[in-house]
Amino acid sequence: MTNSEKEQRLKSLKDIEVPEISDTAKRRALGLAMAAFDQNQQTTKKTSAAPQGMSEPVRPTSIINWIRGQFSMNARFPIAATMTGLLLLPVGVFLFQNTSLTPLAPLGFSNDRKEAAETDKVLDTRTDGLALNGAVADPAPLNTQASPMPEIRQQALDEAPAAERARTELAPEAETMVVPSMVKQAPLGGIVAPPSPMPGMDNKGYMVRDTAGGDQFAEFSENVVKAVTDEPVSTFSIDVDTASYAYVRRALNEGRLPNPNAVRIEELVNYFTYDYSAPTDIESPFAPTIDIVATPWNTDTQLMRIGIEGYVPADVGRPPVNLVFLVDTSGSMNAPDKLPLLKQALTLLVDQLGENDKVSIVAYAGSAGTVLEPTPATDKAAIVNALNNLGAGGSTAGAAGIELAYQLAEQAKIEGGVNRVMLATDGDFNVGISSNDALKNFIEDKRKSGTFLSILGFGSGNLNDGLMQTLAQNGNGSAYYIDSFREAHKVLVAEAGSTLVTIARDVKIQIEFNPALVAEYRLIGYETRALAREDFNNDRVDAGDVGAGHTVTALYELTPVGAQRQLIDPLRYGETVELEGGAVDTNELGFFKLRYKLPDENTSRLIETPITTEMVHESLGETSDDMRFAMAVAAFGQKLRGSVYAGDMAWDDIRALAAGARGEDRQGYRAEFLTLVDLAASLSGN
Repeated sequence: MTNSEKEQRLKSLKDIEVPEISDTAKRRALGLAMAAFDQNQQTTKKTSAAPQGMSEPVRPTSIINWIRGQFSMNARFPIAATMTGLLLLPVGVFLFQNTSLTPLAPLGFSNDRKEAAETDKVLDTRTDGLALNGAVADPAPLNTQASPMPEIRQQALDEAPAAERARTELAPEAETMVVPSMVKQAPLGGIVAPPSPMPGMDNKGYMVRDTAGGDQFAEFSENVVKAVTDEPVSTFSIDVDTASYAYVRRALNEGRLPNPNAVRIEELVNYFTYDYSAPTDIESPFAPTIDIVATPWNTDTQLMRIGIEGYVPADVGRPPVNLVFLVDTSGSMNAPDKLPLLKQALTLLVDQLGENDKVSIVAYAGSAGTVLEPTPATDKAAIVNALNNLGAGGSTAGAAGIELAYQLAEQAKIEGGVNRVMLATDGDFNVGISSNDALKNFIEDKRKSGTFLSILGFGSGNLNDGLMQTLAQNGNGSAYYIDSFREAHKVLVAEAGSTLVTIARDVKIQIEFNPALVAEYRLIGYETRALAREDFNNDRVDAGDVGAGHTVTALYELTPVGAQRQLIDPLRYGETVELEGGAVDTNELGFFKLRYKLPDENTSRLIETPITTEMVHESLGETSDDMRFAMAVAAFGQKLRGSVYAGDMAWDDIRALAAGARGEDRQGYRAEFLTLVDLAASLSGN
């Protein structure tokens, strides 16, 4: 075709009548273009990273709106508008497929998509079964090799709280703590005070130290060896908390050794259950088990294990429970392993409740509010819906939340039942508390009225472990650290009875050693639970509580009289050792005492039994799997803390001792411990 012919045909086009385009045709054309774009993005998403600065590949609707606007602009020119729109549709699709359009990233997140992806990957793999979209996945198998924590994750943890606060201040409407219609403001007064900095609570004078990651732990020194001639009596409160073990596990799985002050050896040992003599009478809820054998890390000493198991009611339903979930919704909870995991954990607990139980929910951030009035546990839909409506944002006013939670607990109090506030938080109580003493006194008063407090800790980078421990101890409750969905299931499903139902209060142990047979002793762990000798018989002194089926283990390292090496030389001018009555009983190594109160009583009861040489085993092979495994866990804790008493027991020796004592291990917790020993050995350079 010649040029003149082409020109003639083009001129003839102006005489062609263009049919009117219907609205249906317009929508169809636009829909086809958008569908083509979406299909292309699905393919691109599988094969390439998202454009820089975009959390996911998205369709920039501003250009689509501009194209759609061309159809209707200037109705005086329908033909031009129609032709323009049709011509721009393929151009728009081309632009979407081939142009990196980068919207502004929300405050609090990196603009570098690669860094954000790596950070999400680290956080996601550490939630152990928690998907970012709230779905539950099967727990991933434990990694047997240490994987160093990327610097970008630490940067994200350091920057996120400040950025989150900035985002909340700049656009408070973007984050909603709860559905507005469900919120009731907390009453004025009480112990709420103007904001003041609060780094943490001291525990019997222990200082609080910040770790490099921002978590805080009460600093304490390990128990030292004591001469029986100087201090023949040892007294302490039992401890059934397990928060330390879960935190240590998380640290090791993240490729870092835990802060030594995060390692409380008794909580590592008590994380596991042991087969002790089970009592059959609620009036005598404990039957102590005592064993003694050579210490695996010191040939000059012996290790004494004391074990008790709490009574479990047989063929009788548990008492009704009145629970108040006090949920931290501050900005620091805006992380996959915090508020989302918290919601899943509490949903698990709700599934365990029955027709006689009640649930209330209080949320606190910039202010405290009632999310759910006392509701029968059978209305699970309402409870779960209230939990799912919670969102993170704002600073933390913990005191106001605690006050309101106790008010709801009192409002729905069940006489003869379990009345408990369950505080779920990352431990950040930095706003709204007048003083440490005021908060502790408030919780103690509520404890006396029959309402107890338990703590569920979440996340890292902002954890205030020292404060959580103090609140739980003063509230007659336990402190747990939920690092994964699996741990939530352990605490709130598998061990729900011991978590919720208290069978004995203020449980104390006291041992008097016989100086004729025992030269020295050292209590392993329980540093933050030490009591004065006179506290044992004082029923006004608070101590730990035991739940139904709880097992409690305590370990002493003993140096027999006549051992080749003693750490403390005998006094040159010391008095001759004589027992009361003037005679030395060569069969008794010591005397064991245990005091406890039944839940509805204020006067303690006493259990006592002699510790005799008949309890000594000739070799480790004669002891039970439970005893050998507890010894391995204690040795593990000592090495993590850098204890001067750890001896020369290597990581391989600890692993071998534990591996030979796994027993049935139906839940796999002991097998998991072996992996943690491997990780600790790698991170220690051994």
